[in-house]
Amino acid sequence: QIVKTGQPATSVQTTKKGQKLILNGHPVFDVEGQVALVVTFVRDVTVMSQLREQIVSQKKLLEQFRTSVQYINEERIQKFPMNGFKSREMAHLNKLIDKIAATDATVLILGETGVGKEFFARSIHRASPRGENTFFKLDCTTIPENLIESELFGYAAGAFSGASLKGKPGLCEMADQGTLFLDEIGELPLSLQVKLLRLLQDQEIIAVGSTRVKKVNVRIIAATNRELEKEIEQGRFRNDLYYRLRVAVLSIPPLRERREDIMPLANYFLEKYAIKYRKERRFGPDIEAIFTGHSWPGNIREMENLIESLVVTCDRPVVETSDIGSCMLTEGYDRKRNLFETLDTRDKSLKEIMRDLEREILNGALEIHGSMAKVAELLKIDRSTIFRKLKRDEPA
Repeated sequence: QIVKTGQPATSVQTTKKGQKLILNGHPVFDVEGQVALVVTFVRDVTVMSQLREQIVSQKKLLEQFRTSVQYINEERIQKFPMNGFKSREMAHLNKLIDKIAATDATVLILGETGVGKEFFARSIHRASPRGENTFFKLDCTTIPENLIESELFGYAAGAFSGASLKGKPGLCEMADQGTLFLDEIGELPLSLQVKLLRLLQDQEIIAVGSTRVKKVNVRIIAATNRELEKEIEQGRFRNDLYYRLRVAVLSIPPLRERREDIMPLANYFLEKYAIKYRKERRFGPDIEAIFTGHSWPGNIREMENLIESLVVTCDRPVVETSDIGSCMLTEGYDRKRNLFETLDTRDKSLKEIMRDLEREILNGALEIHGSMAKVAELLKIDRSTIFRKLKRDEPA
């Protein structure tokens, strides 16, 4: 080639022994400008090539290791024992979990936001024959729709712009022989619901950008705070997937319906964060009455966040009622236990007090749900009624 073109050339050759060589050829011309000979420099890059491949392989392993460590750490910090619950409802659930864990059945966990659905998913996993294997979680609300498929099923080399040249396994493959927890399954796009159905039926996946079918052995536990029957009626959830998911169903009651569990959980979180932040903390004598009297609209998640904040911000070992008022912004944590004490009743009739209370309830509901239509549906009143009650006392 160099003789024909008169141009330098570089090529890579692999010998029969597996050596990788880089050949750089340079032409030498005679007095007439013709190529008289070619000088070739040979460089053995076998070791360098092997090192490069090892680096790529190690990076891939490191990525998988980091992901695994993340999930292992999450698993380690969630150690509240099932027998730590004191309510009758949780005693019943504990027995049901033992039955479910002994099988490989798909599980659907239902409950309000913050009731601890992930905790129960991990409890099922730990008590199951898969308990020594990996537990992975995918929150369907935190990943963009166009990335969920590759997170679940992985992707082949060069499947899309920016994809790794080596491809990447998805959580279904990484959780092989273990458990995959799909949180907020009601948010899963319809296009992916079909593929999840195939996984549940056949334990088969196809990576993005690939045509090769892979067999896996993974248990699926799904959770949602939505009413999936309504989602099916509105065309947002497949009924065949719903029936596949609800082989075993756990319905977790909100914290306000099992008040016997409030203080065991509170003491657990206090100890957990006292250890984490290296603080000495204990609850004062009045805390139990306040905690058990609170409705906990955010359930266990609300409690955990509150107690972590108390551990961090409290200036002394004993957490008192005054500390709760200083660290929370919501009205639900007001120290005063009597509703009448919290209202501005000066020079007001009962009718005027009820009107003010009504407005506070409506404004609070709008702040939480953001939609007048949603609030009207929840409170079973017309939107026009809400508008009138909020508008009538505004200054002209």
